Amino acid sequence: MPIYALGDCEPDIHPDAYVHPDAVVIGGVTLGAFATVWPGAVLRGDDGRIWVGERTSVQDGSIVHTTAVQDTVIGNDCVVGHNVHIEAAVIADHCLIASGSVVLNRTRIDEGAVVAAGAVVSPDTHVPARRMAIGVPARVREGYEVPEGAYDYAVQSYVRRGQRFRAELRRLDRLDHS
Repeated sequence: MPIYALGDCEPDIHPDAYVHPDAVVIGGVTLGAFATVWPGAVLRGDDGRIWVGERTSVQDGSIVHTTAVQDTVIGNDCVVGHNVHIEAAVIADHCLIASGSVVLNRTRIDEGAVVAAGAVVSPDTHVPARRMAIGVPARVREGYEVPEGAYDYAVQSYVRRGQRFRAELRRLDRLDHS
């Protein structure tokens, strides 16, 4: 797996975290216990730091970056879906950032909130706890509250999946078949 230092800045990856061999982790990135990073994901901590909490999954094709003035923080027990872009935002614990969404600079997503699939969360937006941001540009859905623990099954699924991949993943195209 491509894990790179950038100057003196090296990733800090918990021994129980799983980074797929086709993911890229660069510079100031911290991954908590049982965090998972999947194929094609890029976490680039060059201008600032990226923190990914315990049991949080960053799924296939997602990009996580920072700016020179704001780090990116993703809490514990979060699901970052496929092809998500997160840039210099703070995401609290127990959040779902659904597939294809974009979360931009200085955004704050509070505990248990959801960014719906395909949503674009503009800079400086605040999504309150257990609410859903939906649309382009994203707006908080009125009258809807995300049930507590709604995505616990997905969090646990990716923890188990990371353990399985660590134990069972084998690359076949490099085997000598003679």
